[in-house]
Amino acid sequence: MGASMKEIKNRIKSVQSTRQITKAMELVASSKVRRARERIERTEPFFNILYETMTGIAYGKRDFKSPFVEPREEIKKVCYVIIAGDRGLAGGYNSNVMKLVERHIAQQNGAEICTVPVGKKAMEYCKRRNMEILTEAYTIAEDTSIGNCHTAAHFLAHEFVKGSFDKLYIVYTNFASMLTQYATVMQVLPVPYEKSEAKNESGAMTLYEPGPESVFNAIVPEYIAGIFYGALCQSYASEQAARRTAMDSASKNADDMIEDLSLKYNRARQGAITQEITEIVAGAEGE
Repeated sequence: MGASMKEIKNRIKSVQSTRQITKAMELVASSKVRRARERIERTEPFFNILYETMTGIAYGKRDFKSPFVEPREEIKKVCYVIIAGDRGLAGGYNSNVMKLVERHIAQQNGAEICTVPVGKKAMEYCKRRNMEILTEAYTIAEDTSIGNCHTAAHFLAHEFVKGSFDKLYIVYTNFASMLTQYATVMQVLPVPYEKSEAKNESGAMTLYEPGPESVFNAIVPEYIAGIFYGALCQSYASEQAARRTAMDSASKNADDMIEDLSLKYNRARQGAITQEITEIVAGAEGE
């Protein structure tokens, strides 16, 4: 009985120590997600204005042509920018991204796949699956800055025009709320564009020099960088929110375990006291 009580007591101490860690991680994640949400709010206006400018240029001419909007006749190779986390303990955050990538790749009709992984978990996934990796410059998602996004955007735009791949997708986690985050995939190149929606040339109110196509092609890398950075901000906020939720759940489970173990310890202690009293009474009656 004594040994059992000692084991329960040690178990309680162990769970209490773990609870302190999960509670600390929850508080850190809460602090980070607040800053991440502020960053999302700051980046959205830039992307919206840039997108409106691009569509205004493209829709201004019915015969508008650009290598960034013309779909390839044959899709031989598809590139994925995969944004995941640097650490685990974030619920299904990382696994949901990887599952979405697998489902989307299955729809590519056997096309070759190349990737740009962002974050340790994405890098590990791509290497484990023996996927072609175009660059390993973004191993740490948290350290990827807007400058890195611009560098990556110019690189990807150049590779697309050169013909290294025929489509570009970005896979990230969209931050809907503190309790809701969902993995999503977005086509980046060719830029989604329907000629049937284009306006007549007479409807164009802006004159672009040296020409609409030249201006459009110059803006595209900035557009890709905006998407990249926006997706990165969304993913980072989602990771922190998912980690906060997971750590909150772990802390609550630890509280339940401590309560259950404390009840078992008290029962064992009460049983030991009752046994001692019974032995003392039995000894006194024997005399």
